[in-house]
Amino acid sequence: MSATPPLHTAAVDALVLLLPTSAPLAVRADADPPSDLAGAVTILASFVGAVSADLALALVDADSIRAAAGTGSPLVGLEDVLRPALEAAAGTLGAGVLADSREGDASAVFHDPAAAVFELSEAGLVAGWFALRIRENEAVGADSRPAESTVIRKLGRISNVEMALTVEIGRTRMSVRDVLELEPGAVIELDRSAGAPADVLLNGRLIAHGEIVVLDQDYAVRITKILDVAEGH
Repeated sequence: MSATPPLHTAAVDALVLLLPTSAPLAVRADADPPSDLAGAVTILASFVGAVSADLALALVDADSIRAAAGTGSPLVGLEDVLRPALEAAAGTLGAGVLADSREGDASAVFHDPAAAVFELSEAGLVAGWFALRIRENEAVGADSRPAESTVIRKLGRISNVEMALTVEIGRTRMSVRDVLELEPGAVIELDRSAGAPADVLLNGRLIAHGEIVVLDQDYAVRITKILDVAEGH
């Protein structure tokens, strides 16, 4: 059996660090794909960038993940709970954009011979599986990245795809309990002072700063700075 490429190993290591579990997860590489995913909850996400890939996560007991995350609220979906872990895994692939994660059939990814499958276990019991399928393996190596022209050519294929552009004026962290106690008139303090530039995010990735303006009675954002890849992390 061939060794698992370092890129795949880095992705699963980043994933398990942020998966909400009651105990640390053990990872077994080169695992056989699960023969039947009918009893598992599967989450899929696609990554497009310097390296393009499909990520799939199958959980034997999704309720335990929710419990470990401290939320049972219908306002918080499983995709939201798992998003930080998937973003961490995708972040090891280099510059790019991780599409919205979704629940669905992941059999095609798990049973693709090109996919690396990892078994995740907690306290000796199988908790789930993670699969990473690089779409163009010939462009990926332990110390290589596609040439710039190749990246531009690949991204050109999706130039007409619409993506979510978000303007953010600030953030804060709240417990689910506090969120559920919100009522009309409540004030939420953000982590940014008045007059500070707003963040412009493309599918959740910071790409620019700007200022809020009013245009024909609608809110708009005037771009003041475009960030490079390093600044946008």
